[in-house]
Amino acid sequence: MADLFSGLGNLGGLMKGLSGFMPQDDPNTQLFKLQSEVSDLKKQETDLYIEIGKKAVEQYGIESFGEIAERMKLIQLNLTSAEAKLKDAQGIKEQKEQAEKQATAERTCPECGHINPEGTKFCQECGGRLGVQNICPSCGEKNGPGVKFCSHCGASLKTETAAKCNACGMENPPGTKFCGGCGGKLI
Repeated sequence: MADLFSGLGNLGGLMKGLSGFMPQDDPNTQLFKLQSEVSDLKKQETDLYIEIGKKAVEQYGIESFGEIAERMKLIQLNLTSAEAKLKDAQGIKEQKEQAEKQATAERTCPECGHINPEGTKFCQECGGRLGVQNICPSCGEKNGPGVKFCSHCGASLKTETAAKCNACGMENPPGTKFCGGCGGKLI
């Protein structure tokens, strides 16, 4: 039972705290308190052995401990190998996340920010071409897809296109409100 509570960490401390609410003359309460005390003392003893062992290795060198030293060297070798595998796995994970981020960026419309399904070449929301670099017209900084303002200078990245008149078909300069050919209102 003491080993059960020693492995519970904070929950073991909670259980000890709750024991204060239990009847103190109950044999189970007494048993629980004594088991907890034994468990705490065993943990303190183990911690001291670890500290003593580290100091002994520092003072006498690991080779002076024979078979134990050989086991420690094997564990350290396995630890080095496991750490290398962990680092490789983390690298693979980061590469996968970067590839997923890039794939999402390629499907994100630079005009409206809509994320389109794989394989589409034009935005299903606004018709803009996908995969186009979102380059700031003011400073030339490359910005991610869907970004409306430059991350470097703050300029608007919305590119205005020529306004085509629905009535006569004439193309008018960006920002024009009325057609230069027929005078009709441009939408």
